[in-house]
Amino acid sequence: MKKNESYAVYENRFGKIKISYNNTEITNIRKISIEESQNEGLPSNLSDMAFKNIQEYIKGKRKSLDFPYVLYGTEFQNKVWQALCRIPYGETRTYKEIATEIGNPKASRAVGMANSRNPILIVVPCHRVVGTGGKLFGYAGGLDMKSELLKLEKTFKEDII
Repeated sequence: MKKNESYAVYENRFGKIKISYNNTEITNIRKISIEESQNEGLPSNLSDMAFKNIQEYIKGKRKSLDFPYVLYGTEFQNKVWQALCRIPYGETRTYKEIATEIGNPKASRAVGMANSRNPILIVVPCHRVVGTGGKLFGYAGGLDMKSELLKLEKTFKEDII
C-alpha cells in the first residue's frame, strides 16, 4: 500500500475483496484470502461507491463501473490495461490480439504478465482476455470467478443500457 492510502474489505459472492484508495481515487481492487481479511480497514464514501458499482455489475445491473481510479504501472502495463478497457462488455480478446493492438504482436506472454499485475480487478477487465480458442488462463480472482464474469457478461450483454 502506498503512503496516504487506506482500504476497506467487503464481501461479495466471490469472497472478500480489498478496495484501496487515496483521498480522491481507488488505487487497487483485489480478491483476498480469509487470512488477509482479518482487519476490515476503514470504509469511505469512495470505497463504498466502488463496492456498490461492483455489486451492481455482478448482479447484471450495469456494464461499466463509474468511480475515479488511478492505475500505477509501467508504460507497457498501462498500454495493456488501456487496451483491456477497450474490450466491449460481453466480448473477449486473446493475449495475441491485445499484443497486436498495442503494436507488439510477439508480446503475448508479456501481455499475460501485465494482466497478472492489473491493480483494479473488474474495472480493468483482464477477465475478458483468453487464450487462443477461448481457453481460460490465470486470473487473480481465480478461474471460477473469471468464468462466472464472462458468463454474466454474455447473459446480460443485450439487457443493460
